[in-house]
Amino acid sequence: MESYDEDWTDGQRAVYDECYRAGAEWAADPDTPDEDLQHVINLGQADDDTLADSETDHPALVDAVTQATGENVTSIPASHDDPGFRGFTDGVRDAVSDEVFGL
Repeated sequence: MESYDEDWTDGQRAVYDECYRAGAEWAADPDTPDEDLQHVINLGQADDDTLADSETDHPALVDAVTQATGENVTSIPASHDDPGFRGFTDGVRDAVSDEVFGL
């Protein structure tokens, strides 16, 4: 489900969309470890106060943002204001079954 901020530009919405698709594909891959899925779900469910000004270098998320932006990145702001972070975590959350991780 699309979850854009009202003030996002078309470019930010495109990053969200691409990262959302990448997150959903990554979550649906049977080779993705359950622990990694749970870690990303936990990141997505954390509030921004808990995340503070942290960054994440989760490989699948970094790869998704790198592909979506065309820029080589090594970490992503762990913030729901960041379209790459939110897109990826939303895609993962929506791709996994509610029963699997108690969502």
